[in-house]
Amino acid sequence: MLSTDQITAFIAAAEHGSFSAAARSLNKAQSAVSHAIQNLEIDLGVELFDRSARSPSLTPAGKVLLRKAHALQQTRQEFIAQAASLNGANETEICLAIAQSVWDLPLLEVFREFEQKYPYVTLELLDPGSSDAAELIRSGRADIGLMMEQEIYPKGFRFSGIGYARLLPVCHPDHPLVAQQPVSHQQLRQHRQLLASNRNPDDRSHERHLLSPDLWRFESPHVMLEAVCAGLGWAFLHESVIREKHSNGELTVLQLAYQQVDAFQGIDVIWTEHKALGSAGQWLLNRLQAVRGNSPLPDA
Repeated sequence: MLSTDQITAFIAAAEHGSFSAAARSLNKAQSAVSHAIQNLEIDLGVELFDRSARSPSLTPAGKVLLRKAHALQQTRQEFIAQAASLNGANETEICLAIAQSVWDLPLLEVFREFEQKYPYVTLELLDPGSSDAAELIRSGRADIGLMMEQEIYPKGFRFSGIGYARLLPVCHPDHPLVAQQPVSHQQLRQHRQLLASNRNPDDRSHERHLLSPDLWRFESPHVMLEAVCAGLGWAFLHESVIREKHSNGELTVLQLAYQQVDAFQGIDVIWTEHKALGSAGQWLLNRLQAVRGNSPLPDA
């Protein structure tokens, strides 16, 4: 009969490339991992690994069954998390990681509803950079996150799109680009660009908007906004970040010659099945998935 230990050993060996490395990752003896995989092969009636070389490699059947093993493992984790959420217990504290660029969402309304429904549950709100919310969820530091969408999330993540944020090119009203509107790619490249960044060296999603070789990087969009208003360069910033400065005339939204429609970036609420939510956390997650953003700038 198949066991979860067999499935776990199979996945670990496939991901780490050897039985010894899999054993170290699982904090088990190599013999225990080898026996688990051998017994799994006997139970299934197929060879999962080719052991003819120094390091075992997946057989064609092993490659197919690895995908099924991942699905089985995820289903088990979801089953455990769902059972934990159905026990009726409320958490004493819930931690949310909310990226700075999504604060334009009507979150305070959600928090007021939450306070009335769960007055004895403490909320902790973290203020991470562009995509650092995902790392806080992965590490278990936060329970739920709100952030700009990523192309790929870590394994075990769940996400739900809740709308879009408009990304606008902006600069100081006295910046040379203002007199050159509508501006081209070439004109933008001739001036310093201020670019959003984050602490994850593997996440290069922010570079999709990189145009100028003269570049300054900022983790905080609000610090970058102040730099734009000080005339230190131009930048792509989310509408929610620039709203007040734009209405006060402290910055200008540039017209682009090469783009006829506005650029939009998705906003996701994220969580992981590895960490069970109680009834309060599940209510908050469901409520956040129903959130929608504000209307765009009227004169941008």
